[in-house]
Amino acid sequence: MRFRRFAAAAGFGLLWGAAVASGPPPSPDPSSAATPAAPPTNAPQGGDSTGDLYQMAKNLFDENAPPEIRAEYEFPERAQFLDFAARLQAAMDGGSLGDLAAFAPEARAVLAALRLSPEAADYADWLEARLQEIETAALIEEKAGTLPSPQLPTGPSLAPVAPPRALAPVTPRPAPTIPFFNVWLRRLRDRPPPANAGRLMPRLRADFAAEGVSPDLAWLAEAESSLNPRASNPSGARGLFQLKAATAKDLGLSTFLPDQRTDPDKSARAAARYLRSLELRFGSWPLALAAYNAGEGRVARALTARRASNFAEIASDLPAGTRMYVPEVCALIETRTGTPPAGLPLPRG
Repeated sequence: MRFRRFAAAAGFGLLWGAAVASGPPPSPDPSSAATPAAPPTNAPQGGDSTGDLYQMAKNLFDENAPPEIRAEYEFPERAQFLDFAARLQAAMDGGSLGDLAAFAPEARAVLAALRLSPEAADYADWLEARLQEIETAALIEEKAGTLPSPQLPTGPSLAPVAPPRALAPVTPRPAPTIPFFNVWLRRLRDRPPPANAGRLMPRLRADFAAEGVSPDLAWLAEAESSLNPRASNPSGARGLFQLKAATAKDLGLSTFLPDQRTDPDKSARAAARYLRSLELRFGSWPLALAAYNAGEGRVARALTARRASNFAEIASDLPAGTRMYVPEVCALIETRTGTPPAGLPLPRG
């Protein structure tokens, strides 16, 4: 198993930061919220910052890892992280659900390794949110007969991870306008909210309402970050709403000393403003969510090319990650609040 022996050292988070600095090249679409951002602003300035981060992480492992950890875990080569981050991003950005689904065993193994280190919690929470999308893609592909049943990774270094819950029957909706929405409802209806939802969600809902956006849409943060205000991803997004640096700055947030993307209220107000502008541009919440995830330019081009007016008509032209993300957010909102996609009110003003 490729990731069976990931290090559980305190340097894990720093090493993943090195992957950010040398990750996949940015998308040519400057309007995309998913476009990889610049390297983290806390990276060493001058010289080879990627090498500095990697060496710092390795030194932390060599100096601080207990003997029993070093006996079981091998500090990974930097190339392993770069490879995983680049391949996962390519699958999320690509058009094949099968390619995304194929990441299920590997992503579970990576997540199990991340969970071994408290220093990696911010990345683990981001990957856990993505794993929901990967596993749902696997269930869809399995049902279509294009993939075998997902298998769990094996090996003593990995904590047991439960397989995806079997799809239980739900009452189908007439002519659903969001592909895979019912699949997500089945997956989410028995999943409890993150542990800190009771503390955070009243604040986030109030922030969204203050920006004239339905407070129910604040549940987008669960899909983005597992409700971790400091969640980070390998392409540079941070916070509850996984805002890229460029997008955050456009929305009036500081990204360095302090990084306001990690402030729950400021990031929520910014995300709500961004969603509001997207809904006003595209005329529906599913399209606004698609643009939040894949970028305004990509959604606009797909609508023009298809002469379309709704998400269902362009879904097949959007990235696999977006095709999972839009029904996931809509199903999360209905599961957590009882509001169906068609019941979300238009933004005020």
